Amino acid sequence: MPVYAYACTACGHAFDARQSFDEPSLTVCEACGGALRKQFGTIGVTFNGSGFYRTDSRASSASSSGSGSRSSSSGAAKAAPSTSSSGAGTAA
Repeated sequence: MPVYAYACTACGHAFDARQSFDEPSLTVCEACGGALRKQFGTIGVTFNGSGFYRTDSRASSASSSGSGSRSSSSGAAKAAPSTSSSGAGTAA
């Protein structure tokens, strides 16, 4: 069962309550009878591994497009000497 943190808006009394998902939220302060408000905090979840962060997807797309541009540039570099040598052979 989850534990929820509550704080009174009138007196500031803060406490934790263990409640099931089916139970309604607490609304009355035990100390003064004032209105309660649920407190929200950070959660303790850590995502490890690749694919969880925005930068993970950018890095993979950048590396795949980078390798594609490398192969096309190396292909262009291979094509350029053969074109240059045939052009040079024709001119000479």
